Amino acid sequence: MSIETTTAPVVLVTETALAKIIELRGAEDDPAGLGLRIEITGSRGADFTYDLAFDALAEAADDDVIHEAGGLSVIVPAASVEDLRGSTLDLPTNQAQGGLVLRNPNRPSTPELGDPIELSGTTEEKVTQLLDQQVNPAIASHGGTARLVRLDGEIAYIEMGGGCQGCAMSAATLRQGIETAILAAIPEIKGVEDATDHGAGENPYFS
Repeated sequence: MSIETTTAPVVLVTETALAKIIELRGAEDDPAGLGLRIEITGSRGADFTYDLAFDALAEAADDDVIHEAGGLSVIVPAASVEDLRGSTLDLPTNQAQGGLVLRNPNRPSTPELGDPIELSGTTEEKVTQLLDQQVNPAIASHGGTARLVRLDGEIAYIEMGGGCQGCAMSAATLRQGIETAILAAIPEIKGVEDATDHGAGENPYFS
């Protein structure tokens, strides 16, 4: 394992969060031998997903980065270090919410529309995977979403939501981005149609 000796730890733990974590650790067996492991497990849209757990310090991997925070050892796996650097672990602003909040200034890289990704299953499942894994992360920064409404033979009917519903640019997004990505990745699809009720959006352009 490596010990972080810089003045800026990978994850800053606030005093209020530290007190809560140490309280929780006190209920564990051998609390002195435990550290808080913070690991990135994946991403959901424009944000990372995380796993926080107490782990035995003696079982930390050689390339784990560990730093001390007021009597708490914070363990960060090597693969998560750069994407967690600069984060702050805190209690939620709304005390009724409970739990901990990890405020991370970093964002996962999202595949560009048209980049190859591995798809499997039925044609419907492939379209859904493409939308979930590539399209929606790419348009999430604009508050947009896209979902498969139905397949009609070789035609996929796509519904735009969020910021794309009623947006003047949604037709271009569908034609130049989503349709191109679907046709390139799923040869059994020959066409894409817009099934969105744009007149029902917050800014209905097509009303």
